[in-house]
Amino acid sequence: MNGRRLRLRMAGINNQNFVLRDEETGSWWQQATGEAFLGPLRGSRLRLVFADEVSFAIWRREHPDGRVLRPGADPRWKTWSAGWEAKTNRLPLAPGVLGPRTADGLGLGRLPPRTVVLGLERGGAARAYPVDLLRRQGAVVDDLGGAGVVILVGEDGRSLRAFESALDGRPAPFFVELGAAAAAPRRWIDGAGGSEWDFQGRALSGPWRGRRLTPVPAMQDYWFDWWRYHPRTTV
Repeated sequence: MNGRRLRLRMAGINNQNFVLRDEETGSWWQQATGEAFLGPLRGSRLRLVFADEVSFAIWRREHPDGRVLRPGADPRWKTWSAGWEAKTNRLPLAPGVLGPRTADGLGLGRLPPRTVVLGLERGGAARAYPVDLLRRQGAVVDDLGGAGVVILVGEDGRSLRAFESALDGRPAPFFVELGAAAAAPRRWIDGAGGSEWDFQGRALSGPWRGRRLTPVPAMQDYWFDWWRYHPRTTV
């Protein structure tokens, strides 16, 4: 933080979103925004580091020499983690979590509160994409904040990545390449030049061969949590 290294530890959960506390100043940070909301560093924001959420099978294919964090030796984490999603979905949402409706009258009610969405921010605009709908597609092309984006769905039907879809400054449509075996790595064809692209956003053949799409940070979150921190979001 401003050249200073902070050591963060989980301090609790707020709105079903982790709260972190740094050991150096005692400031409290919200996971969803990276903003300090209590303590000497209140109002400061941590710099976003790009990360994506994919299945281990895809990650291992892309990083065959990658290292894996070993779970702790204490087996209690397994008990705590077992059925976590199902148990969380049964918990009630407090009125304070839902917050007020936005001035346009749309607010939280556009989706069930616990709908899992993929949230994107570009050019001052925010948009939420219901994950269940994305997973039925192979590619979703959109315009967000005046820039073209494409969301790719891996062959496992679960892993999602977002990229800028512009090729030489012009947004291009992307289509899933048909005919590959179900378990084979998925490929996409762009509608601008017919190049073949992989799930890492790399052009493997055609006129764009060797080019790489720019990744767009994306966060999978419950709709009520995404909306709380992005009240003007579209869906």
